[in-house]
Amino acid sequence: MVQLEKFEKYLIEEFYDDFRSGDMSHKTFTRRVAFIMGSMTAAAAAMTLVGCTPDEVPQTTDPMPTPSPTSQAARTGTATTAVPNAKSPLSVPEGAAGLTTATVTFPANGTEISAYLARPEGSQKGPGVLICHENRGLTPHIQDVARRFAKEGYAALALDLVSREGGTATMDPDAVPGALTQAGAQRHVDDFKAAFEYLNGQEFVEEGRIAMVGFCFGGGITWQASTEIQGLKATSAFYGPAPDLAKVPTIKAAVFGVYAENDARITGPMPQLQEALDKTSVKHQLKVYPGVDHAFHNDTGERYVEAQATAAWNDTLTWFKDNV
Repeated sequence: MVQLEKFEKYLIEEFYDDFRSGDMSHKTFTRRVAFIMGSMTAAAAAMTLVGCTPDEVPQTTDPMPTPSPTSQAARTGTATTAVPNAKSPLSVPEGAAGLTTATVTFPANGTEISAYLARPEGSQKGPGVLICHENRGLTPHIQDVARRFAKEGYAALALDLVSREGGTATMDPDAVPGALTQAGAQRHVDDFKAAFEYLNGQEFVEEGRIAMVGFCFGGGITWQASTEIQGLKATSAFYGPAPDLAKVPTIKAAVFGVYAENDARITGPMPQLQEALDKTSVKHQLKVYPGVDHAFHNDTGERYVEAQATAAWNDTLTWFKDNV
């Protein structure tokens, strides 16, 4: 019998929501679940578990999809141009004046992890922020988010959590969520532990002044990281699944949770996390933004809402300013 791990269930339910709302085709939905589960038989069982109707579940005799390579140019955009499909007035194009960006690597558990680093030009020290991407991997949108932080004075390090698998830019987009779930959340948290040490040791970062932010899948990893990376000063988790509530008392960072009013799947269980946090001395704030759904901050997606996305961004900046 198929059993779903926390992030497997989270992603499959998210993709099912996208399919039902018309934001994702049935083919893409099926491909992504198949890559997560490793076979069409397991995918069919998983889709049934999350409530798919019989006509939405693929035949188990269907072949496992074959990953299609994706070129670097198609995935990353080009220098000095705006981010593809970006709608936010906050978007910062690659090559923006006053910033320096680079792809860097650092050691983590016997391998090299690739990351996108954006920071203000010059040698002046400032705070740092670790960025955890969505289930799509290190996309141009997440690189844009890093540049937005850099514009605010942060050294922003956005990891590519499928570096071991060849990197987001080389992978079939539908295969990325499966690679992330098969790796396991602990591997990702451990990579952020290594990233924390790397960023904390850079000459342009004020030692100890490091925050973390994550979106969707990355919000869940950010919550888990907050229970394990003791040196973090503050975190902001955008609509991510809650951490193990038994681990909430181990949190040292000041934690901020961004939630969407219409995102029942994530916002529904929020009161349990609120209750667990209230029982501790952890500095925290969980805020529900009205009238929006999951992923409302991503300005390259269909659920983007400028007013609430801008509000959540400004609230995150204020939280970091007060606590980092």
